[in-house]
Amino acid sequence: MITMALNCAPVRTRSLLAVFTFVALWGCALSITRYSIPEEMEEGSFVANLATDLGLDVRSMLERNAKLDVIHSKYYLDINKDTGELIIREKIDRESICMTKTTSCFLKMDVILSNPVRIFNIELEILDINDNAPVFRRKTMHLDVSEATPPGERFSLTNAVDADVGANSVKTYYLSESNYFSINIQTGSDGSKYVDLVLSGKLDREEHSVHNLILTAVDGGVPPRSGTASIIINVLDINDNAPTFSQSVFAVNVSENSPVGTVVMTLNATDLDGGTNAELIYSYTLYTSEKTQELFSLDPNSGEIRVKGVIDYEESQSFEMHIQAQDRGTNSLSGHCKVMVYVTDLNDNYPEVTIKSLKRSVAEDVSVGTLIAVVSVSDRDSGDNGKVDLTLDQQEALPFLLNKSSEGYFELLVSKPLDREVQGKYDIKLIVKDRGSPALYENETITVDILDVNDNAPMFSQSFYTIHVVENNPPGALLTSLSAHDPDLNENQYLVYFIMEKEIVNMSMSMLFSINPENGDLYGLKTFDYEREKKFLFHIEARDSGVPPLSSNVTVHIVILDQNDNTPLIVSPWRGHGSVVEEVIPRSTEKGHLVAKVVAIDADSEQNARVTYQLLQISDSTLFSLDQYNGEIRTTRMFSYRDPRQQRLVVIAKDNGQPALSATVTIKISTVEHAMTFLETTELPLEYEVFTNLNLYLVIGLGAVSFLLLITILVIIVLKCQKPKPKAIKMPPANRNSLISQRSSTIADSTLISSDAYWYSLFLAETRKGKVVVRQPIIPKGAGYFVSSIPRSIGPSETTDSRASTLEQEPRRELR
Repeated sequence: MITMALNCAPVRTRSLLAVFTFVALWGCALSITRYSIPEEMEEGSFVANLATDLGLDVRSMLERNAKLDVIHSKYYLDINKDTGELIIREKIDRESICMTKTTSCFLKMDVILSNPVRIFNIELEILDINDNAPVFRRKTMHLDVSEATPPGERFSLTNAVDADVGANSVKTYYLSESNYFSINIQTGSDGSKYVDLVLSGKLDREEHSVHNLILTAVDGGVPPRSGTASIIINVLDINDNAPTFSQSVFAVNVSENSPVGTVVMTLNATDLDGGTNAELIYSYTLYTSEKTQELFSLDPNSGEIRVKGVIDYEESQSFEMHIQAQDRGTNSLSGHCKVMVYVTDLNDNYPEVTIKSLKRSVAEDVSVGTLIAVVSVSDRDSGDNGKVDLTLDQQEALPFLLNKSSEGYFELLVSKPLDREVQGKYDIKLIVKDRGSPALYENETITVDILDVNDNAPMFSQSFYTIHVVENNPPGALLTSLSAHDPDLNENQYLVYFIMEKEIVNMSMSMLFSINPENGDLYGLKTFDYEREKKFLFHIEARDSGVPPLSSNVTVHIVILDQNDNTPLIVSPWRGHGSVVEEVIPRSTEKGHLVAKVVAIDADSEQNARVTYQLLQISDSTLFSLDQYNGEIRTTRMFSYRDPRQQRLVVIAKDNGQPALSATVTIKISTVEHAMTFLETTELPLEYEVFTNLNLYLVIGLGAVSFLLLITILVIIVLKCQKPKPKAIKMPPANRNSLISQRSSTIADSTLISSDAYWYSLFLAETRKGKVVVRQPIIPKGAGYFVSSIPRSIGPSETTDSRASTLEQEPRRELR
């Protein structure tokens, strides 16, 4: 091939010639020559003529020292350098070369020539021949089979192995003749043959206790080879034969007064079983009366019936005894006399249940009557033992029922509405039971998953939420977290929260509050003032993401809590901004006299609005006292000549908040001397209804004071114009309050004005306490008087006498 390449190539450069030469050598090295021979060929057998097949001269093979290099194997072959033939050097066993059972087996080698070096790849396929017989791993197989084993039961046997492959491997099995057993041959995925022993007839230990069988394995070679194994089957006894009596009813004559111990009869029941299954115990059944058992004894081992009491014909002409013979087997059987002994078929086959079709998952909103599964039942027994009943375990608690569609077929249907939130999965246990005695049963459990639908609306833990928020909260503060629960799954339980719009004084709720749509966190968007807004009422809705979505809402009541953020406001005594309140009182004032009353109000509530009063500054602490609760300023003693005419008091009104806030008022008290002697003064306490509206209360008070001032001015004018005669003091009618005041014409205008201011201050203070003081002086001889009416419907209640002060020493009357 190289020579042809050199002769045909045109004259070119030496490098191009070298390239062609290399390519030619490489192509020759990559070529593979394949041969196929059967295994076990004799030594020296001809395989192939390498010189001819490789295109070589026989003499060149000798000259170039041709040799054979076997890869990963023994030297099974050799080259005859004289003839160029490939011959067998040693017998080839395919099974020793290819240990695995593969269909192809190759022996790889190289033919190497030198001068120049040249390599030829040779592959020799070893073909299998049937040189190995099937062999069983166990020559003898022992099986213990109960005689209660049902026909059709399978028993695995040790299979035979054959070192050959393909058609020469194991092809089939044969079993010696038997009326009770047969074999079933199966083919594996690799082509191997497996055999099972199948029980084809009902075993009876009482007929055949041991079965000897021969199993033969035959391969597919020509001629075929075979191997055998022995199978010994021992039939195990079960208690399948009930004791039997020779007769079902025995009639025995016994004369009366037979002596005690007389043998009436001996029962002899038989049992075809062996061992303990054939040992019998005799006993009375429950149908035998106690009277009969008192008269006759029964030996449990021998079955002898003896007389043990006095038999009196006149008392009883006959006795009926029901006797059973029971064996000692595990599942004991019994026979009866007097009552027919029934020999019945053994219930030795379990019923079978098969699921033909099944819906493993259904939506929870499926309608009642939906088909879930089709089930078939069967039993290979006959008679009652072959009749089966299919029931559901704990059917009362399941929303399913069985409906018999045809003989041996049942439908599993939905009987009640399903609810995944109550139960998301049902393990339904089907129980099939035959009517044999004792009954046999089998069960099968199927699982049905309930798929969720959006049938549950979100639910809040409360239907009404009351949230307390302290006023002056920072905007955006978290007020509370409202969470609803949805028992559905996946997107059906993903909730979105939002505030249902509601306008309050042209303001939307969404401007006051905000809610996180994902977690229900409620925020306040503004700072709330208790004095302006005390509560809010709105609704929050939670909506799931199902299709269609479901929702529910909850009522939220926001209650604003008060903070001590308002300073007390002093409303009495009234004063201008920054001015001092002036009060005028006579120096003859007694101890305990009400000088003034400080009234302060606080816009806060409860403790924050509870105001107490204290004296912050006082000129003489021994002269005045202040009630810390009602703000009344009273004298603690009478004035003396040493006391200055003007006193200055600073009163502080403080609330009960934390921290406390306060306001102050400065009161200047002036004392005056009276030229007129008041002999008797009467105070009439007039109770009246307290107005709830403070502003209205102040307006009415100021109006009443203005009216009194007007009447006072008119009275002064009348006193200056005329001098009436002294008269007895007349009490006003029951439906009017009269204020009778008298002034001496000798009192100077300034004194009168100061006295009027005093009466005005006293009236205002007493009015705030809820009563009006009416002073009625005793008019001296020759003095005038005037009467002024107050429009109230309450008259005086009591009249008492008292002495005047030490300064005037004149009688004074007080009306209370």
